[in-house]
Amino acid sequence: MPAFILTCLALLLMAWLIGQPYLLERKRRAIRAQAFPAAWRAILQRRVPYFRALPADLQLQLKRHIQVFLAEKAFVGCDGLEVTDEMRVTIAAQACLLILNRPADYYPALTQILVYPRPFVVKRGHTDEAGVAHNGHQVLSGESWSQGQVILSWQDTLDGAATPDDGHNVVIHEFAHQLDQATGAANGAPALARRAHYARWSAVLGAEFEALQARTVRRQDTLFSDYGATDPAEFFAVISEVFFEQPQRMAAEHPALYQELRAFYQLDPLSW
Repeated sequence: MPAFILTCLALLLMAWLIGQPYLLERKRRAIRAQAFPAAWRAILQRRVPYFRALPADLQLQLKRHIQVFLAEKAFVGCDGLEVTDEMRVTIAAQACLLILNRPADYYPALTQILVYPRPFVVKRGHTDEAGVAHNGHQVLSGESWSQGQVILSWQDTLDGAATPDDGHNVVIHEFAHQLDQATGAANGAPALARRAHYARWSAVLGAEFEALQARTVRRQDTLFSDYGATDPAEFFAVISEVFFEQPQRMAAEHPALYQELRAFYQLDPLSW
């Protein structure tokens, strides 16, 4: 009898595991089939210039992604901030820009977005070359955790959205980290469509990362923020910002890198 019960439980578990993706996608289809609220559309028009630039098919796709994203992710206000639909829609629109034309997992590890009214302070510790531990504080506009959280400054989110061609966008930056962290710790190598693509990805991004580090040491002007020279994970997030915000310059000055991101994101911002 115990063996029979164990067998039944195992079969039930298998049935749940097999049926869960189907049930989730069925729920998402129902959400995407709902009418997009007029108030949300007004927020997109007012706060998200990217939306106005997209062709009609991508606008429709983005709106459907926003509906699912907002149905599945929790938003938490910090430091007394009361989260509004304007905040939720503005953040969701920029986050979902990165998953257009891609298999829409909607950042499966992400459960909540914490929103501060302005840049926030975090404690940071490090050990120097002599082995001495140092404690300090750092002011951030955003942060991405592999444990299911993205933290954003609302003021920096607004500023990043309002100027869509300056190469700086905190939401794109942090959600690029989320894509990177889907394969484990962020290392600048997100999940690519095919295993064979990693060799070229590594070669192109590795060479560009080293070039940025060299230009940063020499204090030369560059298209990419010096912060991208910190490590490969930050490099991927920084170049993702530029890919969406300054595609013309990136394609002209770094054509191989632009093509790698175009293939990864399955989008061509040059055509918008």
